[in-house]
Amino acid sequence: MMNKRTFLKRSATLALGASLSPLFLQSCQEEGPKKEGEPQKEEATGGLSEFVLPALPYAADALLPHIDTETMNIHHGKHHAGYVKKLNAALADNPLQKEANNLEDLLGRLEDKEEHTALRNNGGGHYNHSLFWTNMSPEGGGTPEGEFGQALAQAFGSFENFAKEFKAAAASRFGSGWAWLAVNAKKELYICSTPNQDNPLMAKIVEQAGQPILGLDVWEHAYYLNYQNQRKAYINSFFNIINWSAVSQNWSNIVK
Repeated sequence: MMNKRTFLKRSATLALGASLSPLFLQSCQEEGPKKEGEPQKEEATGGLSEFVLPALPYAADALLPHIDTETMNIHHGKHHAGYVKKLNAALADNPLQKEANNLEDLLGRLEDKEEHTALRNNGGGHYNHSLFWTNMSPEGGGTPEGEFGQALAQAFGSFENFAKEFKAAAASRFGSGWAWLAVNAKKELYICSTPNQDNPLMAKIVEQAGQPILGLDVWEHAYYLNYQNQRKAYINSFFNIINWSAVSQNWSNIVK
């Protein structure tokens, strides 16, 4: 049985090979002890267990002054928790609950149709935020090094060019949405943005399908208490807390 500390194989939908998913995507509830005489259940070969809210990998005040404590508590404990609750409700009695193997697989199966709207919004919300928390660290910032740093500079000309393009994608996203650094089926790095809670895993919905390795939430609830309407200031501040070690590992899990 897989738990929160187990890396899950990503969906073959994107044809990116057997890369590893972030550890937070799906958790299975542990079964209690069997009663005497209770028949053994057959081991499930697929399907989704109930999703749970992952704990923050740091204290709620750890990212000060870049993200304030109240925003972190509301964003994680209210918004993200709400997505998890609604995702589980949307999966109840839904055929995709039995067909999908993990959250990435589920997102890759979604289409732009009404019966998938709740799964799209809340499944995307759960995945996006789970990645977002790990994309940040109190010891973050600076520039990535090693093979990933070289790959990033090669893909965009320099780290400075990457930062400029990523910030532009985040700033120009109209309304609510996300900016992404992702890897496509050719294992190439690219930048894109998506509306609402969409992400590049939704291959049947988005223009540029891929595997996200870095995401920035530009919904107003992510920054409004501290930055008000100054989205660009929030975006600039985000670069001081990017967890490049985690992003590099996400990239390595895909390309190697």
